Amino acid sequence: MDVLYKAHATASGGGRAGGRSHTDDGKIDVALSVPKAMGGDDGPGTNPEQLFATGYAACYLGALRLVSGQAGTPVGPDTKVHAGIGFGKNDHGEGFNVSVDLKITDHGLDKAVIDDLIEKAHQVCPYSNATRGNVDVSLSAE
Repeated sequence: MDVLYKAHATASGGGRAGGRSHTDDGKIDVALSVPKAMGGDDGPGTNPEQLFATGYAACYLGALRLVSGQAGTPVGPDTKVHAGIGFGKNDHGEGFNVSVDLKITDHGLDKAVIDDLIEKAHQVCPYSNATRGNVDVSLSAE
């Protein structure tokens, strides 16, 4: 792969349990907390799943805008991608895994058109390509 850009981040302290995570350019600097549903104290910090959800949603929206524009049926300006990241025990071995639900709304297209485009975007999106075969991803449009 010819790398066009590389992001750098560092996690420190207690990791997801009271640690911090920041990027080398200082644009992201967040406290980390464990959600109550995962046995934590639901502290004021974010968690890796929330960070993954925001990244995947933004990346997928970019891919959807690209493929819909190339197809001549661009999604509307108010299009939203809602990403839900599930966390649980790995069904395929030890440890844990995540699942992804991507829901596209406010796109302004007919159902058949958007359904085709969300599948095409799933083939283009770097996050989708990175998770393919390892993570269950559900796509839907309303």
